[in-house]
Amino acid sequence: MKTKATKMTNQELTEKGLRALEESLGPVGMIRFIQQFDTGSGNYTEERSIWLDHYSIDSISEEIKKARNK
Repeated sequence: MKTKATKMTNQELTEKGLRALEESLGPVGMIRFIQQFDTGSGNYTEERSIWLDHYSIDSISEEIKKARNK
């Protein structure tokens, strides 16, 4: 039975739309398609320096050596 989108609840529309995407694109394709519409939040360029400021080439090299020796 086909239901017109105008008569569906938002939840029904979402479920039917996701099902159609999965059937057409497969699970991985569906996820990739949906991810195109997520713009994220924050400012990656500014936040990146906070995450990476304490790293140097030497400290990264040491961490790699430690991981290889385990």
